[in-house]
This record gives sequence, structure tokens and C-alpha cells, in this order.
Amino acid sequence: MNRQFVSSSRISSVGWENNTLEVQFKNGGAIYQYYDVSKDEYIHFINSSSLGSALSRLDKVHRYQRVG
Repeated sequence: MNRQFVSSSRISSVGWENNTLEVQFKNGGAIYQYYDVSKDEYIHFINSSSLGSALSRLDKVHRYQRVG
């Protein structure tokens, strides 16, 4: 999946494809995938003023796992 670099204190890059959100964190470079994330949810997330806070909200409603 192609990810784009973002301006965030915790997150290095994000990508979205086929309802899967992929997030790479800065500290240690861990990569997580969040499943069943709609395009609208992704757009709301990527346009959020705080990606960390927005990701915390997604944690509560979407299944996710570390993939790298």
C-alpha cells in the first residue's frame, strides 16, 4: 500500500486502500492496519487537526493489527 507522509508528532505516514487504513508510527516505525475503514472515515481522519486523537477514536470502533 502506498502511504503519504503526514505532519504529526506520533504518526509518520498513512495510506488507505480497499477499506484498510495503514498507519506507520514514528517511534520504532511500527505499522498497523485498521480494517473496514470507509473512504469517508479515511478522509475525515486525514483532514483531522490531530491525527493522534482521530486515530484513538478509530481504535475504539475498528479491528486492527500490527503488520510490521
